[in-house]
Amino acid sequence: MITIVGAGVIGLAVAAQVAGKYGEVYILEKNETFGKETSSRNSETIHAGIYYPEGSLKAETCVAGNALLYDLCQQHGIGCRKTGKLIVATKDEEVGKLEALLERGKRNGVKGLAMLSKKRLRELEPNVEAIAAILSLSSGIIDSYALMKYLLNRAKEQGAEIAYKSKVIGIERLSDGYEVTVESGSKSFPFKTEILINCAGLNSDEIAQLAGIDIAEAGYKLRYCKGEYFSVSNHKSRMVDRLIYPVPEPSSGGTGIHTVVDVEGRMRLGPNAQYVDEIDYKVDESQQGFFFDSVKQFLPFIEYDDLAPEMAGIRPKLQGPGEGFGDFVIRHEQDKGLPGFINLIGIESPGLTSSPAIAKYVEGLVSKIL
Repeated sequence: MITIVGAGVIGLAVAAQVAGKYGEVYILEKNETFGKETSSRNSETIHAGIYYPEGSLKAETCVAGNALLYDLCQQHGIGCRKTGKLIVATKDEEVGKLEALLERGKRNGVKGLAMLSKKRLRELEPNVEAIAAILSLSSGIIDSYALMKYLLNRAKEQGAEIAYKSKVIGIERLSDGYEVTVESGSKSFPFKTEILINCAGLNSDEIAQLAGIDIAEAGYKLRYCKGEYFSVSNHKSRMVDRLIYPVPEPSSGGTGIHTVVDVEGRMRLGPNAQYVDEIDYKVDESQQGFFFDSVKQFLPFIEYDDLAPEMAGIRPKLQGPGEGFGDFVIRHEQDKGLPGFINLIGIESPGLTSSPAIAKYVEGLVSKIL
């Protein structure tokens, strides 16, 4: 039996990938339904794989996941749009950073990348002000709820079962698997599983700790990074056709305040990146000025009063403020004395894009265990 902890997009993708192939599959979700946390509180962007170091799991799963997601959407009627994306430079000193990003993207195997002059940029996006840009043709947006619904249904069709309001409170190593104790309502009960896959997102470090891993020593301690979004007045939503991003600042914890559109074409700005100690989805209205100042150089049509607070999400990061790149952790923990326990920790952006590729990667680990 395989037990998956967490019914976000990663847990559901893994369940859909392994169900029907390796015996019984159970998904445990502490919330009342699937995808209530990071998976439903994000930009819903299909990333290309430009930002991540060559050879990293983020780069490899993002590039592979990009192609897999578009195929999945086309075959199963999941809402998505290949909008394309522009990363824009507004200052001379940013042009060199663009060129470095372009080369990194090409080394990662990203297709459809090109450097644009100011003239060509204005031809494509007359309402965007910049001196140069990278065009990424394979970037786009997806209906993340529809994707998760499809993955859950596919898993169920293959025999997987899901239990909501089921919080894992104990994990004990057995000679042939694990005894997992689950709290459901006012009751708790144990059950046995041969393979345990930790896809618990914001709580994945806690699950690893329950399994007996020293998360500080292993480098698994998560930092919560809050990202807020502001909506843009509806009459401004059609002012750009593509996703518009600034040149990222490596120390910012994100890719910078950018345009976000949904499959209906509604525009938002975000997210910012603020490290927090607790999970809190309230939007700080005082951030409106920061959002406006962040985009006014390259989106001159945006006015302060066009913005209104909308939503927030939390990213489970393995790196803290100002620290270097933190890659996904996706590994079988046999060398820690936990055969059959697979950890997925720090699955932040580009986790949504990477989800089908991550699922295939995890299946590869499962196939070697069984």
